[in-house]
Amino acid sequence: MHQQTHAQHRSYVAIGDSFTEGLDDLTPDGRARGWADRVAETLAHRRPGFGYANLAVRGKVLDQIVDEQIPVAERMRPDLVTFCAGGNDIIGWSCDVDDLAARFDAALGRLVATGAEVLIFTGFDLRRMHPFIRRLRGRIACYNEDMRAAAERHGCRVVDLWAMDCLADPRAWGPDRLHLVPHAHERVAWRVLETLGEQAPDWRGPWPEPETGPAPWTARQAEDLRWVTHHVMPYLRKRLRGTHTWDAYRPKRPELSPLQDA
Repeated sequence: MHQQTHAQHRSYVAIGDSFTEGLDDLTPDGRARGWADRVAETLAHRRPGFGYANLAVRGKVLDQIVDEQIPVAERMRPDLVTFCAGGNDIIGWSCDVDDLAARFDAALGRLVATGAEVLIFTGFDLRRMHPFIRRLRGRIACYNEDMRAAAERHGCRVVDLWAMDCLADPRAWGPDRLHLVPHAHERVAWRVLETLGEQAPDWRGPWPEPETGPAPWTARQAEDLRWVTHHVMPYLRKRLRGTHTWDAYRPKRPELSPLQDA
């Protein structure tokens, strides 16, 4: 199995989509932070001169990540790569999960061939989400198993997001119900650090109990309506017009460089 000890990690490249870019975990000046930045900040604090690049761009599908980000990571040759891709394919109108998994496997092989330790991620368990989103649960479960098999073949570690019960809680998700809130990104960072063998807080704790009881049925229905109006319908209109989330965005840390503000 291809693995390094965590003490060898001196450089880190994160590749992926909005999950890795860091939506909806924003810094005070409005920049996306997210779990990958949080992991890099921790490692940089422990390793002076630690290098970090984040090539992830919101909305990207697997083939775009493979074409645009993996060649950059291959040139950088970092010690550590996190690779999370396929979520935007899964939520598309249709998705051949086996074909998607075969392309993921090929991409993973390229990353492992660089000599880096590569971490991959399962999809989330959506069992407590709105039925419109929960319908994707079967696709995600199937893709997860294919990715686990790919990890076995290539000797990679898996960050098991499906098993993180705290992320199945609707409170872990922002208003669009597709991106994690800051505290959930923090939990993912802790999980990644634990997977790397680094000391980190325990990600397993439950969410704090709400100060008030469950929202009444009418309030929940009103919130669902706001979600459909402000998030689902604009997304569908963009898809029908052929416009895409990623059109106006570039990687936030395109160069492998020391993290000055760790």
